[in-house]
Amino acid sequence: MDNKIAVVAFGGNALHPEHQIGTIEEQEINASEASAAIIEIVRNGYELVVVHGNGPQVGNVLIQVERAADEVPPLPLYTCVACTQGSIGFMLTNSLRKECNKLGLNKEIATVMTTVVVNGNDPAFEKPTKPIGPFFNEEYAQRMAIERNWQIVEDSGRGYRRVVPSPIPSDILEKKVIQQMVENHNIVIACGGGGIPVMFKDDEIKGVEAVIDKDYASSLLAQEIGADLYVILTGVPQVAINFGKPNMQYLDTITVNEAKKYMAEGQFPPGSMGPKIAAAIKFIEAGGKEVLVTSASELGKALQRQGGTYIVR
Repeated sequence: MDNKIAVVAFGGNALHPEHQIGTIEEQEINASEASAAIIEIVRNGYELVVVHGNGPQVGNVLIQVERAADEVPPLPLYTCVACTQGSIGFMLTNSLRKECNKLGLNKEIATVMTTVVVNGNDPAFEKPTKPIGPFFNEEYAQRMAIERNWQIVEDSGRGYRRVVPSPIPSDILEKKVIQQMVENHNIVIACGGGGIPVMFKDDEIKGVEAVIDKDYASSLLAQEIGADLYVILTGVPQVAINFGKPNMQYLDTITVNEAKKYMAEGQFPPGSMGPKIAAAIKFIEAGGKEVLVTSASELGKALQRQGGTYIVR
């Protein structure tokens, strides 16, 4: 195809920030703002694939599941991920369509329910670490540990929470469909929430009680469809070393080797920039050309090489 492909990833907090209640009306406004930012990628000549997170949204679904457990059968976690793929995909499809109409862009937009394969031998299954869902009192948490075989941890004095594995994705089952849609100049929303985690068991696909990091899933998708540019949207305009310190330094362009050196020095913590830089490195080492890390508000300028951090081979 003539046009280049870009995959952009952003977190569920972009649609449901901590300071908001998280009503659908609020999330629709946030989806419109996010879409107005990421449509700049299309205006810069790229075909577009959008990957979103779902942390706050799936947490809310899990609260609903627990509150209704006496009335209806509880949904497994992977089904809750599927629910948020649909609901967030609906909001983003509508807001991106509105932006395309406003700008006179002849684009169809569609959300692909995306299943992502994980490996049962992944070390993450031996030691689940990802807290999800509501806080529980100790009695209820212990009962769930017995009845549903949950792994439970005490969370910073705020109560008890379930923790689940966060394995590394190994394959995206809908990758060919996504690629065909993109090559036909459609905007595609895929791998929502990191994808619905599945494994092959006895030649059947089975859902898995786990969550997949959307940065790793979007990096893999970018690799599998041969994207030219992988964009990671964050809360900061550029990647920095010595973040928050007097000698903080923003980075314009760094190589993979420099990124690895900074990772080894502990410059990018596991809970914030670490997974994003690791996902960027994976993309480049698999043959990708470049990664752009920036904020939604700075994306337009960053695409013109006037901001953001580029990671290159």
